[in-house]
Amino acid sequence: MKACFLSLLVALAAPASAQADGAHDFDFNQGSWHTDVTRLMHPFSGSNETIALHGTVKVRPVWGGRAELEEIEADGPNGHWEGMTLFLYNPSAHQWSQSYYNGADPTPSAPLVGEFHGGRGDLYAQDTIGGRSVLIRGTWSDITPDAHRYEESYSQDGGKTWLTVFSARLTRIKA
Repeated sequence: MKACFLSLLVALAAPASAQADGAHDFDFNQGSWHTDVTRLMHPFSGSNETIALHGTVKVRPVWGGRAELEEIEADGPNGHWEGMTLFLYNPSAHQWSQSYYNGADPTPSAPLVGEFHGGRGDLYAQDTIGGRSVLIRGTWSDITPDAHRYEESYSQDGGKTWLTVFSARLTRIKA
């Protein structure tokens, strides 16, 4: 089953032929943002329990724009949360990787890898959640100069169906 997930992951994240350079796909994300997050507490348990968090996200380019560093701070019913995301661009594959680090447990997550098409970015990974192998899809959408959305979804069935477990709406903080 793991080989099936890996095959699907490679197919979903494979670059298209004659693809445009995507080095600036994440430029929209740079700056300071207010974020409203909804997180599903127990994916695949049958529970619809969610929590809401509110905070700020600061994103800056590094390595001359070939990477971005995102710092997240939010507060919710379980207290203060801090995280960091590193975005790296691979110019030969025309793809981005997105690696998240939780401030409470900085063990790196499985990096999401993918690209943008038509103003939407879909990045994929495979991980284990609750002892089960799942596909993870991170989607960047509804991108405007002053707002965008990020959602993370899990699939237990090789990408046939997806469960949204994390949704963030970001609005730019004006200087």
